[in-house]
Amino acid sequence: MNRKKENYILPDQKLAARRSGKQADIERDMFHLGEDAAMLGQGKKYYIRTYGCQANVRDGETMAGMMELMGYTRTEIPEEGDVLIFNTCAVRAAAEERVLGEIGSLKPWKNAHKGKIIALCGCMAQEEAIVRRVLDSYRQVDLIFGTHNIHRLPDLLHRVSTSGERVVEVLSEEGKIIEDLPVKRTSSCKGYVNIMYGCNKFCTYCIVPYTRGRERSRQQEDIIREIAELKNEGAKEVILLGQNVNAYGKDLKIEDGFTKLLEAAAETGIERIRFYTSHPRDYSITTIEAMRKYPNIMPSLHLPVQSGNDEILRRMARGYSAGSYRKLVDEMKERIPDITFTTDLIVGFPGETDEQFRDTLDLVDYCRFDMAYSFVYSPREGTPAAKMEDSIPLEVKKERLQILNQKLSGHASANNAKYLGQRLKVLCEGRSKKNENMYAGYSEHNKLVNFSGPEGLEGEIVEVEITAVHSFSLDGKAVANPV
Repeated sequence: MNRKKENYILPDQKLAARRSGKQADIERDMFHLGEDAAMLGQGKKYYIRTYGCQANVRDGETMAGMMELMGYTRTEIPEEGDVLIFNTCAVRAAAEERVLGEIGSLKPWKNAHKGKIIALCGCMAQEEAIVRRVLDSYRQVDLIFGTHNIHRLPDLLHRVSTSGERVVEVLSEEGKIIEDLPVKRTSSCKGYVNIMYGCNKFCTYCIVPYTRGRERSRQQEDIIREIAELKNEGAKEVILLGQNVNAYGKDLKIEDGFTKLLEAAAETGIERIRFYTSHPRDYSITTIEAMRKYPNIMPSLHLPVQSGNDEILRRMARGYSAGSYRKLVDEMKERIPDITFTTDLIVGFPGETDEQFRDTLDLVDYCRFDMAYSFVYSPREGTPAAKMEDSIPLEVKKERLQILNQKLSGHASANNAKYLGQRLKVLCEGRSKKNENMYAGYSEHNKLVNFSGPEGLEGEIVEVEITAVHSFSLDGKAVANPV
């Protein structure tokens, strides 16, 4: 069997590529649409499958914008697509295996449909071991490109389509922020806006600094312009995104940069502002004061803690103690009494003892989180924690996760009970996944609300009376016209 020609540059070849001039050629060839690329998608369809965090969702919106600028139309059915893009997450091994399983299942389809293109991008594409595995074992994948190469998608597709080559472009272009790329938003009532990329924290379990690179902040005027455009297009809510939003502006030498940006965003007059994700180590009292000052900054916060034990936090390189985290939560609740908290938690970190796990349960009891993303520790090749001795049986890890989730569910139910009979302002995002005859949206405190109401409420902020409460959602009915 003839093998496809391969044209690729892997991370360990970056220096050689630079010396040969290939890197310079790639850097000069930023996002553009030549005549050939502009006609590439005429009469064709594309499919994008996005995994993972909000940053990946925003990347998917950019890719969708580029695809439609090339003439492609979107389909939600993979088998209908002429180009299938798998926009991946590398935070946990299970997510990677799920992606590879889905791509593997498409091999018979690809063999029966010559000319179709399968692309792998996102954080998985930044891992050299994954790239080599795909090159060796998933011959149906035609294109692999990294998180720093998204702006080059039209040119890369053109190369695949016209050359018959297998193209892999995974180059680090840290420091480069490409503005004004097209975007196809997944929602008309709210929008994600990146304020920065990458992370400098290098927590020992985390792959993000290796896949997303070091911290790079966008210019404030570009961010505010994007928020203003969203508002003018009718969006009611903006979600500011960064691996660590509180670090915004540090690389630009802006003192207290995130708070200044948050205030400027509030001054645009957009009705709702949220932000993800905050790091406890970088939180500023000025940010809390901004949340108090501006009613359009929502009183909800995602503040990952990961563990409630100081020794585990030290080995994770989190840079704070359980006590300082509790103090921060107390201070926020004192200044913003109705604030709600969500968090991230890891159980079974290498060497975690039963006593150390109980410390996490104690912290959960103290903070009474409204919701948490909780996971069994997943080793990531290339991170320091992956080299730590891990003697905890998987059965023990799963048991701890179940205990933790039961406790989280109990606190969430108790927290939600106070909303029964109250009227909440809910941004209606469309039909409910729970019941297609109902609407769904989020309250100011980031509570998922499924509610009944008359036709025409999509995209509006609606007053909803809560009639039933659950651990992680509320039910209700619209009681007034949009507010």
